[in-house]
Amino acid sequence: MAHARGAASIPLAAIQLGDGRILIEGGSLHNGTTLDSAELYDFVTGKFVGAGSLKYSRGGNTATKLLNGKVLIAGGLAGGGGIRGSAELYVP
Repeated sequence: MAHARGAASIPLAAIQLGDGRILIEGGSLHNGTTLDSAELYDFVTGKFVGAGSLKYSRGGNTATKLLNGKVLIAGGLAGGGGIRGSAELYVP
């Protein structure tokens, strides 16, 4: 991974896509800074690759795979402890 994405108090969201890869997005550094980046883990190659950026940094958010294959990323914490009241779509 390009970033260590988890702190004990702020979990990250990860979800398996239809092609088997794992989308890992958001999360936080150990100092509480939330991240806006995303990565994909490919079991076939055993490697992480960048998957773009979220519009807003978030930690502790949800990720839900929709029937059309897109992923709804919603809520979570903003940097500084605020709550993120928005949602966005990840399109594989």
